[in-house]
Amino acid sequence: MYIFTFDFMQRAFIAGIITAVLASAMGVFVVLRRMSMVGDSLSHAALSGVAAGMLFGFYPFYGALIFSALAALFIEAIRKAFKKYAEVALAVVMSGGMGLAVVFISLGKSFNADLFSYLFGSLVAVSPSDVWVISGTGLFIILSLVLLSRELFSITFDEESARLSGIPVGVVNTYFTLLTALAVALSVRVVGTLLVSALMVIPAAVSLQIARSFKATFVIAVGVAVLSVVLGLYISFVFDVAPGGTIVLIAAAILTVVLIVRGFEGKLT
Repeated sequence: MYIFTFDFMQRAFIAGIITAVLASAMGVFVVLRRMSMVGDSLSHAALSGVAAGMLFGFYPFYGALIFSALAALFIEAIRKAFKKYAEVALAVVMSGGMGLAVVFISLGKSFNADLFSYLFGSLVAVSPSDVWVISGTGLFIILSLVLLSRELFSITFDEESARLSGIPVGVVNTYFTLLTALAVALSVRVVGTLLVSALMVIPAAVSLQIARSFKATFVIAVGVAVLSVVLGLYISFVFDVAPGGTIVLIAAAILTVVLIVRGFEGKLT
């Protein structure tokens, strides 16, 4: 327990657990709506926001929040224009976000240790102000999910029926994408922009393999994400490795074990 005597580890665990809950909860809806790549698309936009912050002299974390939110609105606009090819929006934002990030990085010559921490996560990068922003925004996202749970459930499983029942599908979809953008931007500090999508998708994939109800899906996904983050942060501290990659590898290992067990169960039955 001596690691908790370090202030930066306390901040890392607080931010990590909050982002684990947010990313995994959002991830369940994202996976069920067959939008698993939305995390990658928004994370590339977040990276361009980080690079813009380094280039123009404002805090990169806030740049990630702003650019992710703008990318979310852009995704919804493209999805409306290409109703039969919604995945086009994700590809456009992903490639555009990466292209913009590369340009900003080259202009500012920003490829340094600070940028590296945004790419792969860092234990010492989480500042006290980051914790306050992550906590406040995280509470807002959780309250939004609770208040919109019925609408999101209806839209996820039958969008047309939800529209006929009077639910403002377009507004809810846009709002949900904005919430996803915020969750992605908040996760950047812990797991990095290149790995944030995995924290959303892998716990959801594990829960969908073993959950027996919709509520259990959320509980299991959150549990897997929190376990992965806690173990990942501890291992990264002990062995001095990047936390983002460690967290993702633990989550992937859990998914692998679950798939192996499910495979054996299938053979036995």
